[in-house]
Order: sequence, then structure tokens, then C-alpha cells
Amino acid sequence: MSSPENSSTNPPLTSRRRFLSTTTATAAAAFGFQIVPRHVLGGPGYTAPSEKLNLGCIGVGGQGGGDIADLFSTGLVNIAALCDVDLKQGGGTIKKHPDAKLYRDYRKLIEEQKDIDAVVVATPDHVHAPASILALRAGKHVYVEKPLAHSIGEARQMAKVAKETGLVTQMGNQGHAGEGLRLTREWIQAGVIGKVTEVHVWSDRPGKFWDSQGKPFPKDTPPVPADLDWDLWLGPVATNRSYHSEYCPRKWRGWWEFGCGALGDMAVHNADPAFYALDLGQPDWVESEHAPNNNESFPEWSIITYHFPARGEQPAVKMVWYDGGKLPPKPPGMEAERNLGDNGIYFVGDKGVILAGGWSGTPRLVPEARMKEFVMPAKTIARCTVGHRREWVEACKAGKPEAAHSGFHYSAPFTEALLVGLLAVRFGKRIEWDAANLKATNCPEAESIVHKVYRQGYGIA
Repeated sequence: MSSPENSSTNPPLTSRRRFLSTTTATAAAAFGFQIVPRHVLGGPGYTAPSEKLNLGCIGVGGQGGGDIADLFSTGLVNIAALCDVDLKQGGGTIKKHPDAKLYRDYRKLIEEQKDIDAVVVATPDHVHAPASILALRAGKHVYVEKPLAHSIGEARQMAKVAKETGLVTQMGNQGHAGEGLRLTREWIQAGVIGKVTEVHVWSDRPGKFWDSQGKPFPKDTPPVPADLDWDLWLGPVATNRSYHSEYCPRKWRGWWEFGCGALGDMAVHNADPAFYALDLGQPDWVESEHAPNNNESFPEWSIITYHFPARGEQPAVKMVWYDGGKLPPKPPGMEAERNLGDNGIYFVGDKGVILAGGWSGTPRLVPEARMKEFVMPAKTIARCTVGHRREWVEACKAGKPEAAHSGFHYSAPFTEALLVGLLAVRFGKRIEWDAANLKATNCPEAESIVHKVYRQGYGIA
């Protein structure tokens, strides 16, 4: 294992906050005062409103760089530590925060950086759960990019640990803070299209975004780039796989060992309105039609059908996911000249259809002519006025897990349900799902996918 890059090239600076806290404590001891820690005054994870949240950021290139830039722009955080196994990919962010302590191994960051309040995890999918759970166990709030986890068992464990620790969590499905998501739920709850029995969700991924699906593992073994610690990039992966540019950077989503394919990338965004508006819970069966699957990379396309049982007065729902260039049929009543778009969702009720764009976009009635006479239902759901990431920061500072609306209490069950669909793809048959016990009752071979094996030194216990 590499040791963290935190030495002579970039010595950590003593923060003003640490200096003040040290000198104040010394003075207090001299005069007989007792300093009460801030978490005692404000509850678990509480940060005084006047103080910035100290962040440790794991995975700082690509999406991680965007997360860090947005969080830093709030003026509410201090970037205390940065961690990346690839110094070239993370270099832009590292240069912007020269005072942050630099690490290569996230385990070292969490173990050694005692002054951080919260952790941002924006790594490839296979590292999400091990890094997030380790941070929660260390008393740090956690923001983790989507999809929340690489396996169903990981998602269940992440929710469990978040609840046990009482810390603030959030998954990076940014549309969850938007107006579109709330409007969709309000319209459906108000009965605008009646009882919903069918949902169709689609994405244009992978295609132009990565081209690693439908391929076997590469056989050649090129040299590891100088800026990349390949052993740490593999992290929890139990297979001692050799480096290849077909895996990283960027192409890892297309491989079963590292990513969750197009569904993991985009269903977390585009199917969010269905789970939020319909309270779908967990499917009882899932089946898939897909291109050839070699169990190394994901198929080039898939169409996954989920069946959700009735919930109270809400009927059973069939939800169909399409990726890799596949699209659903146009919804009933949609104009002939109108296209569905590259990403989106539509709901079919017994009184009409609601169509929305991807990333929990603004809903519209179908056909569009219905919008001219449509009277919007009353707004019954509180709005997020600060955005998805700042919502998490403010919840962290207040020590209120429920104030982060895509916290693991919501995003973990959502992720579990989505990932059941990948079992149908992986094993090529309908999956009968026992959600309570995390069992594919007709597919015992799925156990090794539901509950992963980890390399020694990693894991989610």
C-alpha cells in the first residue's frame, strides 16, 4: 500500500480554528473553566452555525471535482483533506486547494485526519460502500455519489449504519432537490392521471459516454500510468486484476466488477420520480431482455421489467427500464411529431399520462394540449431552496439527518430495488425477490452478487 502524499511537498497548515481551540482550552485550564464540546451542546454531529464544515474528499477528479467545487462555493465548508489514487485525474482540484492535506488511501484519511466533520465519496461504484461505512463508523457525515452502492447487501448495510450512528447522509441524485420531483408527486397524489399502473424510464447511456460494455476482459497488460496507484484503485475488489485503460479512467461503469452499468448511472436520476411519487418500495419479481451478457462487462443494452405489488390503495405497478439506445413506445395520446428525448420517464394512469425529462425533470401532461386547460394542484410538499449539496451541508451543521432528503433512509431502499434488476441481467432469468431477507428465492447463485466478497483490509462490517 502506498503511504499518503502529505509530506514535504505539501505540508499541512495549522488551521485558525485549531489554533483558537487549542489556545482557548489552555486558557480555560489555567482559570478553572471547563470547555464543553460542540457536539454535546448541539447533539450528535452538530457544528456551530458560525463554523465551517471541515470536509475530507475521496475521489476528487471528474464528478468529485464538481461536487467539491459546488460545496466550496457555498462558503460553508473548508476543504481540509483530498484523497485520490490518480493524481493526474484529480490534479485540477488538488491545485485549487493547496492547503488541503493530500492522501492516496481513503482509509488513511479517515484514520489520520481527526479534524474533519464530514466526508464526500465520489469514487467508482465498487468503493462507495466501504469508504462510506468506514467514515460513518468514524463519526463523519457522508455524501456519496450515485449509485449509492455496488451491491444490494451494501445498500442495506449503509442504511443500517447510518441509522445506528445518527449522522447525516446524502446520495448524489441532484434532481431529488428539484421542483420537478415535487410537482410529479403532487400531481399523482391529487389524482390528476388517476391510479398509476405502469411506468417507463429510459436513458441514452452507455453509448457515447463509455464504450466498455459488451466486451471481454482485455488480455494485454500495459504499464500502469505513473500518476495512478492501481492497487488502491482496485481497493475492495477481491480479484487481482491487472491495470488496463479499458477500466479507468471513466470506462469502469461498463464492468461488473467496478460499476453498475447504465442503470446505476442514470436510473438513480430518471426513476427517482417513480419511487418518490408512488412509494414503490421493493419489487417482488424482475425480468430482463438484453444483449448478450458475458458476465465480465454489462450487455450493450437492456430492458428490465420490475413488478411492484399493491401498496394500500395504490395498485400494483409495472416499471420498465430501457438503456443502450432502447426506448419505450410513445405513451397513449402523445403527438406523432413529438419525441421522447434521450432521458426521461412517463407514468400511465387510468385517467391519463404524465411525461417528464431526465434527472427528475418538470412534468407535463400528455397530450400537450391538456396543459392549456390544466389547473395545477395545490403545493403540499416543502421546497428545497438551496440545492441538493447545500441541503446536505446545512443538515450536517444542524445535526439533522432527516433534513437531507436523499439520505440513506431513502436512497438505500431505492438503490436496493434498482439493483435487483441487475440480477435478472446477470443470471438471464426472472428473479423472484424476497426483499426482507435479501434473497433471490429461485436463484441461489445470486447470493455472491447480493453479498460481495472483499479483499483483506477492506469491507463493510
